[in-house]
Amino acid sequence: MELRLLVTFEKVATVLSFTRAAAELSYAQSSVTGQVRALESTLGTELFDRLGSRIRLTEAGERLLPYARQIIELSEEARAAVAGAEEPAGTLTVGTMESLTSYRLPPLLELFHHRYPKVRLSLRTTIGDETRQALRQGTYDLGFLMEEETGHAGLETAVLAEEPLALVAAPGHTLASKPVTTAHLVEQSLLATEPGCAYRDLFERELASLAPVEFREFGTIEATKRAAAAGLGISLLPEVTVAAELADGSLVRLPWEPPFTLRTQLAWRAGKRLPAHARLFVEQTRRLVSEQV
Repeated sequence: MELRLLVTFEKVATVLSFTRAAAELSYAQSSVTGQVRALESTLGTELFDRLGSRIRLTEAGERLLPYARQIIELSEEARAAVAGAEEPAGTLTVGTMESLTSYRLPPLLELFHHRYPKVRLSLRTTIGDETRQALRQGTYDLGFLMEEETGHAGLETAVLAEEPLALVAAPGHTLASKPVTTAHLVEQSLLATEPGCAYRDLFERELASLAPVEFREFGTIEATKRAAAAGLGISLLPEVTVAAELADGSLVRLPWEPPFTLRTQLAWRAGKRLPAHARLFVEQTRRLVSEQV
């Protein structure tokens, strides 16, 4: 089996589209189709079911996929070892989220830009289920998660830190000067980012255990903070994202501690052999995040 055929098969199997695979591999679609057919001919079996405009893996394709990924990963590792490159190099597609990209990752991105310029980082903003699925499918090499659970099916994770949360409001809010219970919160105007953020979903579940609640959604953390500072309501956000506003007094922290704990994690597909530049990214991420908390 030729390596290039396995690379093409793995890409088509990951994105389940000949057209998208061709675009990502910079091939003509006819080349992708031809290479898959050549691999099927070599193996004497079909690897994809063609269902009109859609495709899916056959049982043979499902069995081949993990082997193809291992062969590709070993090939990349062997190439790097033989080259003996002193400087780490390669591309990493990393799933991340606004709260980390804007508030925790800048020192890491700066480090790689200046010290490891041959490591090309492609950041993709997704959260929760989307990130986990992209990791399992191989679309992402690594992904950041901010979740309560630390065990995820089909993934390996490195827990980086507990992520403190802060319930914030504008100065002078009626809840700022007295003990606050969950019962007080269900009576307030609640502000949030989009559904899918673990802290928003856990907060909603906690409040809904007492009474139905509705959130006014502002999409981004920055917009949510501005709305809270303008007196439109209260919001639960990662502490790191509101540290500047708490320091300058444009927001105040309400005296309520969430009954759940989030942990920032870095994850990758279980069984995946991380190449040297990916291991470097994991090591440096662990070091820099530990210095921030």
